[in-house]
Amino acid sequence: MRVPIRIAVLIALLHAPGLAFSADLQKGLAAFNEGDYETSLAECQPLAEAGNVGAQFCVGRLYANGFGVAMDDAQAIKWYTLAADAGHAEAQFNLGVMYANGWGVDMNWEESARFYLLAAEQGFVPAQKALAYAIGHGMGVTKDPIQACAWYDIAAQMGDDLGAGLKRDELLERMSQEDVASAQQIALTWLSNFKSAASN
Repeated sequence: MRVPIRIAVLIALLHAPGLAFSADLQKGLAAFNEGDYETSLAECQPLAEAGNVGAQFCVGRLYANGFGVAMDDAQAIKWYTLAADAGHAEAQFNLGVMYANGWGVDMNWEESARFYLLAAEQGFVPAQKALAYAIGHGMGVTKDPIQACAWYDIAAQMGDDLGAGLKRDELLERMSQEDVASAQQIALTWLSNFKSAASN
């Protein structure tokens, strides 16, 4: 009977750290939202170092904004990159912003647009709007008013209330009927695929 007991104890031990990490992460995120940045860092830093993606993003935000620590763009880039590489959409967007502005890295529009696209494809609306702007102005990508219009349309339909619809409409006024139809089809296809993937 010792083997099943040892297995049960092993299973309990393997799951216990995950429960503690989850609780600590929630405490760290709650502290961040309450403006208690020292507690947020104390809770999230060890988790971030252990590979927790949510904690990595939180630590990146602390360093990027100088919340509870001295502002340190290099540290922000480090933690955002770890979270972004694991697929964290907001970390990808924030990296795009940092590359666009040269914060902690050399200004690089190509990298900025790449990170915006990664986050935009996951449905992160601010990234969709930023990507539309980059494409509309040829910043790091080929200038393409049809694609820019499509991404503004996607952002508007995904809930942006900060002007994506207005930007889309401005572009539509200057486009041919054929280009309007192309932009609308791109947006419609993307939204349909996104909703389909989300429901699976």
